[in-house]
Amino acid sequence: MLNRWSVVVVAVTLVGLLAGGVLWWKIADTTEFEQAVGLAPSGADRLAWTDWRAVRSELDADLSASSSSDQVDEFLAEGFDADLTSTSALLASAPVLHERFGFSPASVEWELFSQSPEGALVTLRLPESADFDELADGLEELGYTRPDDEDGVWRGGSDLLAGIGPDLTPELQHIALDPDERLVRTSDTADYLATALEDTGEQDEAVDQVVEASGEPLSAAVYAGPQACRELAMSSADPADQTLADQLVEDAGEVNPLTAFAMSAQPGGVRVVLAFEDDDQARTNADSRAVLARGPAPGQGGEFADRFRVGQVTAQGDLVTMELEPVEGQFVLSDLSSGPVLFATC
Repeated sequence: MLNRWSVVVVAVTLVGLLAGGVLWWKIADTTEFEQAVGLAPSGADRLAWTDWRAVRSELDADLSASSSSDQVDEFLAEGFDADLTSTSALLASAPVLHERFGFSPASVEWELFSQSPEGALVTLRLPESADFDELADGLEELGYTRPDDEDGVWRGGSDLLAGIGPDLTPELQHIALDPDERLVRTSDTADYLATALEDTGEQDEAVDQVVEASGEPLSAAVYAGPQACRELAMSSADPADQTLADQLVEDAGEVNPLTAFAMSAQPGGVRVVLAFEDDDQARTNADSRAVLARGPAPGQGGEFADRFRVGQVTAQGDLVTMELEPVEGQFVLSDLSSGPVLFATC
């Protein structure tokens, strides 16, 4: 017969197993994109995602950390031509990263660039084969100052980057390693990086919604509402285009401000997800935005039909999802993830 203390131990064990099971289920039920966003500093108003492992698979690129520089250059050129890599913060840095740092788009699993008023951060997940002790020794050889704690910030600086090689993004000035999660985090500000290590996972609800609705994209650009309205606004177009845009919006019907925006490269095309205050606005804007997306493209030039065909447009809850089929040779994600973009106007 179990005594009272045995019952307590069994109960505590069951609670622990149940809690662990719930945690596992939550992780298993989310995409890598969602998990990566959960690792970003809270309050990010801009996120840029590149699933490098998926991009390599899409392009049939058999690469690793030991691949030649020519192979990496060829892969990056193919990725550019396929409009799959424009969201990366590391494109210009890739050759030096590959040669000197031991990781690059040729070998990392994914990359997430996050930006907020407080700072910017690049987060990378490395493959299971990554040797973080070797990586740390390599950083020390490059001139980074080893932190007192294993999970602290490796300090570099702009002068150090200039001495390592050309075209390195400022976000590589300071680095933090997380061997347990196979993560490398980098920033241009050491203090921000240190703060970001302790402050992850709390994004605006609308941002989380458009990320979830984006599924498993090859690459994606995501904006919180205010940033979307600034980044995609018609105010950056010339006066004549702004006047035309005002008339087109009036003709299309009611248009409400966005609470979040995501545009992503999917294996079969491009997906746009727009978030609104409520489901009534979403239903209304599904109609008006579809009209705008099939018409002229003031500020971009020509017609949107020159760039893509509009497929299914749906409203579900607070979200509007638009499936776009790019015209061959058109760079829809890279061209239309920054403004002015009429069908995303606020």
